[in-house]
Amino acid sequence: MDEHDYDYIIVGSGFGGSVSAYRLSEKGYKVLVVEQGRRWTPENLPRTNWRIWNYLWMPLLALKGFLRLRLFKHVMILHGNAVGGGSITYAQTLLVPPDSVWDEGNWAGLDQWQRTMPAHYATAKRMLGVTENKRPGPADARLKDMAQAAGVEDSFYYTQVGVFFGNEGDEPGQTVPDPYFGGDGPERTSCLGCGACMVGCRHGAKNTLDKNYLYLAERQGAEVRAETQVVDVRPAGAADGADGYVVTTVPSFARLFRTRSTVTARHVVFAASSLGTQELLFALKDTGSLPHVSDDLGKRVRTNAESILGVRYPGTQQDLSRGVAIGSGIYIDKHTHIEAVRYPDGSNLMSGLFTVLTGGRSGPVRVLYWLAAMLKLLVTRPIAGLRAILPYRWSRETVIFLVMQTLDGHINMRWQRPWYWPFRKTLTSHGDRIPTFIPEANAFTEKAAKATGGVGLSSLSEIAFNGPRTAHCMGGCAMADSPEHGVIDAQNRVFNYQGLYVVDGSMLSANLGVNPSLTITALAERAMSFIPAKNAGTVKQAA
Repeated sequence: MDEHDYDYIIVGSGFGGSVSAYRLSEKGYKVLVVEQGRRWTPENLPRTNWRIWNYLWMPLLALKGFLRLRLFKHVMILHGNAVGGGSITYAQTLLVPPDSVWDEGNWAGLDQWQRTMPAHYATAKRMLGVTENKRPGPADARLKDMAQAAGVEDSFYYTQVGVFFGNEGDEPGQTVPDPYFGGDGPERTSCLGCGACMVGCRHGAKNTLDKNYLYLAERQGAEVRAETQVVDVRPAGAADGADGYVVTTVPSFARLFRTRSTVTARHVVFAASSLGTQELLFALKDTGSLPHVSDDLGKRVRTNAESILGVRYPGTQQDLSRGVAIGSGIYIDKHTHIEAVRYPDGSNLMSGLFTVLTGGRSGPVRVLYWLAAMLKLLVTRPIAGLRAILPYRWSRETVIFLVMQTLDGHINMRWQRPWYWPFRKTLTSHGDRIPTFIPEANAFTEKAAKATGGVGLSSLSEIAFNGPRTAHCMGGCAMADSPEHGVIDAQNRVFNYQGLYVVDGSMLSANLGVNPSLTITALAERAMSFIPAKNAGTVKQAA
């Protein structure tokens, strides 16, 4: 098949998809980006996360927001569905992981990573407008005090973030012409420090992908088809995809009458997030559309070994919601990284996922520890204890701790019918339990709360379901040296197929210990660097 509708179809518009769209369009290719989420603007973003119809993604319940929560046996995963992917709801924290991560996992030895990646990180930082946080808030000052009390004050830092703060000395909220791309980008408004980053920035300060990579891709001619879901990708001729692919889509929000449409492309890039790409590839392998995808699919899915803790200060007059979503961080040891997180004033929905700080150990017995901790708090500090678990003023009174570790640990995903819903196959988690109790982080939180007069908090889901909560799902389509050990090769090409790529969080082969967005962006830049300009020659595909 010589003629196709597009040179490349990209499934998903997050960090991997947007980078791919821009770089491929820049090289002269005709590109279509298919995104199942909505396009968001300052006018339609929710003011608080209580507006769940514009915040949560649950089409079956007519919720058409941008944040999806998925509960598995081993973990609760949060991820974004939107034009711009997770960048619409992420905390724009953009950190480089320690060099040691390149020596771990299946990508070890595939490249001289420590020599080649700095240039790609530099490009990613420039495109995403990475700078040090210039709007520290009261929560950051609290974390600094906590670090001092715990004896790790030397590790305190202000985060590297993708936020426009304006020029030195400018008042917040100043709107200026594009400051990043020589006038080719949109105008920007400097950060107000309102803390609303994870509910969606309505002021134009957050460097979401629809303001850089994706924006520039569309200026180069890339087409973005929103509210559209890919349901099938199959070879157009030769079984290995040498003749291109037929891609079938349906409207994302249609339930009864889902009109199917087809387009063709020479190449397809899967960039639907770690979960989204795994789910789609499993379905395509199962139905026979792409039967030769490696059996390693779904293996070694990682969560950054995360835990969610916090400290609440009932009745405080300080507004702890001010600042950027993640404004600072510390290292309590060489493996354990903690960031200070906040939601904007009034966005108290997530308070339902927190409870009193609970020790013990992972597993059902931890519920007993929780009951004991709750009873102790209500007896010793009845008023503060009651206020600590209520949603009222939660975002103004709470410093959330995002705990991440570089220590390895993973689960596997399978495609099967769960016992509770035998009518269709879906992703299910398997393997050893991911630890939901990190003693070092718990001890730090307890000490910090006591030293600063607060009430320590634990994640209720970690206690009730014995599973961590994470927004950093990684792996499942590992980069490796062969299809026996992974799904893609060192240039992100799917084994056993020509013209298929995976460029999103599913390619990551190790726990990064930091927010993965910058690394996904840098690896996407690297993947696109191997593809020549249109008509400049062909690239040998993975065997």
